[in-house]
Amino acid sequence: MNDLTDLYQSVILDHNRRPRNRGKLPTANRVAHGDNPTCGDQCSVFLRLEGDRIADISFDGAGCAISQASASLMTTQLKGKTAAEAQALYDQFHHIVTTGEPPEEINDLAAFAGVHSFPARIKCATLGWHAALNALKNDPAEATTETHKD
Repeated sequence: MNDLTDLYQSVILDHNRRPRNRGKLPTANRVAHGDNPTCGDQCSVFLRLEGDRIADISFDGAGCAISQASASLMTTQLKGKTAAEAQALYDQFHHIVTTGEPPEEINDLAAFAGVHSFPARIKCATLGWHAALNALKNDPAEATTETHKD
């Protein structure tokens, strides 16, 4: 079990140190912002939708290692997905971070299973996801941890 925990920690640290898809996406046709006033995490998500599919995605922001690593990993998971597939991935991720139960098929999302032991960090982990879902819905409201119950 320690080897698996070490692997999960290395995934989170890698995404925090070398975030994927970071920066403003110049071709974005949807943008949403997220804010966690409790700890100061901020995340903007930029999407380029082609029909119902996420053709490209990026994020920018600042915050703790969990929020930034989660946003980075999220972009790698959502690129190429439809809105329905993105919602299903969020539902799976939310289950992982709130219960600590890894998915049936082990993947990088499982790296966040340990977050459930730190309930205050669940909002950090889900912030970028909430912003991405708002962008998909073309919802101009800022995603905040006050409006999303995790």
